[in-house]
Amino acid sequence: MSHTIIQERAAGTIMGAFIGDALGLGPHWYYDLAELRRDYGEWITTYTDPKPGRYHSGRKAGQLSQSGIILTHMVRSLVERGEYNEADFCRRLDEELFPLLDGTPMGGPGGYTSQSIRHAWRCRVEQKLPWSKTGGHADTTEAIERTLAIAVRYAFQPAELAIAVANNTRLTQIDDTVISMTVAYAAVLSMLLQGHALDTALSGKLMKLVKTGKLPFHAVTFDDLHPPRPGDPDPPRAGRFASPDALLTPSYMAQAAADADIRIEPAWKVSIVYGMPCAIYHQLPAAYYLAARFRNDFESAVLHAVNGGGQNQARAILTGALVGAQVGLAGIPQRFLDGLEDSESLVNLAKNLAAQMDSIITGN
Repeated sequence: MSHTIIQERAAGTIMGAFIGDALGLGPHWYYDLAELRRDYGEWITTYTDPKPGRYHSGRKAGQLSQSGIILTHMVRSLVERGEYNEADFCRRLDEELFPLLDGTPMGGPGGYTSQSIRHAWRCRVEQKLPWSKTGGHADTTEAIERTLAIAVRYAFQPAELAIAVANNTRLTQIDDTVISMTVAYAAVLSMLLQGHALDTALSGKLMKLVKTGKLPFHAVTFDDLHPPRPGDPDPPRAGRFASPDALLTPSYMAQAAADADIRIEPAWKVSIVYGMPCAIYHQLPAAYYLAARFRNDFESAVLHAVNGGGQNQARAILTGALVGAQVGLAGIPQRFLDGLEDSESLVNLAKNLAAQMDSIITGN
């Protein structure tokens, strides 16, 4: 794959996430689908204003939520430092985000502050704790929504990717299962950026990275999940996640999307199949399914993610990044770029991060 295509995919990843975030701003967190249809019609096709009294009330169609704002902080840090620099990223939150928060869910830029960020704010601002003590127990995708940019930066460096994503996740979420699933998503994203397909073979490719020690997951099986042989030693567990299951999920979802006997129709009902709530174990299967089913159709993927209700913003961010990595920036319909506030600067930011990949690939 040419460097130009790789950079296109990288920029598409970042812009796909921004677009997914903004598409979810208006219809965010409707668990009553009849209410969602009443407020926004039978099919949401574009950016919308949040209704009064909803989670992002006061924001306007095409604007980013706080998740998107935090992602911009991450991308800017990566671009300006040329690598993941934890101290720089934390400084940005301390100086540019936390002074705008008050510790309440509805206070702060973007119209809603997530559980993990509220917890980190209390630790930093009220308790004066170091960043090593700010992680909480939120079981959500909030870390994925910012570390997907780290996955772009380290797409060809799996060991470095895993370390950086895990370390950044621990700033706000310390549950090992959440961290492992976050790292797994980043690893999947990196494979798509390299040109691998989101198909039934992808998990096997990820497992080979486990076997070579490049991804820190515990595994005792051989190729094709064959059992260990009598007398084989237990692999070292130090620094490894408990199991590789988070790496196996994507290919099962891809198999479901490709199997003619398994139909989720219309596709937005994937939110009902895997669950509408915020937890990471509801969100990832749905995002992988939509990204595999609509791998060449960015519009269908993100719109089905949004129209499924519930935590549709996170679903759209994750799906948008995965499909953006497959279709590239040129594969994103222009109308989504035109309707996104400050789109030109966001595209430039995404392209600047993508440009860093050239030196990484060539080793210069």
